[in-house]
Amino acid sequence: MNTALKHWKEAATLILAAGHRLGVDTLSSRTPLGSSHGRSHLPHRSSFDYDVLLLKRSSKSRFMPNAYVFPGGLVDSSDFSSEWLDIFKSFRNSPSFGLRSVKQPAETRPPIFATDRLKLGSPIPGEVAFRICALRETFEESGVLLVVPKPEEKSLLKSVEDGCVIDKAPHCKADELRSGELTKWRTLVNQNPSNFVRMCRELEVLPNIWALHEWGNWLTPADRYGVKRFDTAFFICCLQETPHTLQDEKEIVRFQWSTPSEVLQSYRAQEFWIAPPQFYELSRMCRYPSLNDLHSFSSRRATEGCEQWLPVVVTRDEHYISLLPGDKLYPSDTSGKTKVDTSTDPHPEGPQDDSGLHRIVIMNPYNTTLQVTITPKYNHLLPVVEPLSHDSKSQL
Repeated sequence: MNTALKHWKEAATLILAAGHRLGVDTLSSRTPLGSSHGRSHLPHRSSFDYDVLLLKRSSKSRFMPNAYVFPGGLVDSSDFSSEWLDIFKSFRNSPSFGLRSVKQPAETRPPIFATDRLKLGSPIPGEVAFRICALRETFEESGVLLVVPKPEEKSLLKSVEDGCVIDKAPHCKADELRSGELTKWRTLVNQNPSNFVRMCRELEVLPNIWALHEWGNWLTPADRYGVKRFDTAFFICCLQETPHTLQDEKEIVRFQWSTPSEVLQSYRAQEFWIAPPQFYELSRMCRYPSLNDLHSFSSRRATEGCEQWLPVVVTRDEHYISLLPGDKLYPSDTSGKTKVDTSTDPHPEGPQDDSGLHRIVIMNPYNTTLQVTITPKYNHLLPVVEPLSHDSKSQL
């Protein structure tokens, strides 16, 4: 972990998608949506053959209380522990423990991935440690454990040596590991994150880092969510079936499996609140209602790399605009000292009315709209952008 960071704490989160059965009458609608500047209607929930896991944070949480979020949390020093070298000893001679290499040049990689962890005293690469963090936090918060049993290690290693893609994502079921044993270990890991490596050693399993695909990197903007700011690596993982899930009754008070469009519609109906990164990423996922298509895309795209996104929030009238990299108003200096000049910015009623837009317009906590006319970097997805409502247009 990088203790030299002044403003942010490093974290990892996991977008976990899991399949469910579709009715015969919906199969024909599972096709990728067009990408005309990201503008389209949300697909109907019946179009999806998968759900996404969201967890409701406790009202007592100091950071975004009551929000529905993807599982994840702060990196722990144990995620970078040299003890993992013994767990992954068969993969120690493979770059990044057998993870697929990224084409993105090192100088343009987000610091969370590009930082030389050896110089910080850890032999564990960031790409590995942050996946371990995401898997550990997912287990702590939801009880979902994504691991590879030791007996499968040899075939896994052979796949790495043959240059094959390793992306199977088995999760431990009650008949594979006794539920009581998993409950015991989950309690221990919640008490002390360092027990995660101990659990893997004693249960003879490997964290399935190969099933997690790099998706993005979001930083908390200044002055929006209190003093806590996070530099978060986002990963995505696709499961063929929904795993047994439990909340931890501490930080997490409820879990919910829903399609991306259901989540967005429930948010607009003020049934629950999601933060802008969740809103943006779920809008992206609406491009792929098919789990297999989403999995193929995320696995293939992950080798391109990703861009670091630090939203810069400006106030206009009674609403907020969260500027993202690529927007024509996005400042070259993001230290927070540079004032963004919005005086010459037109008031577009929709993305087609202007160019160079990459922003999240927040009218109120439950009225958020995306405006995107740029081409995403690293072959990433454009979000599905719903047309602005009449009320929204009148305020822009």
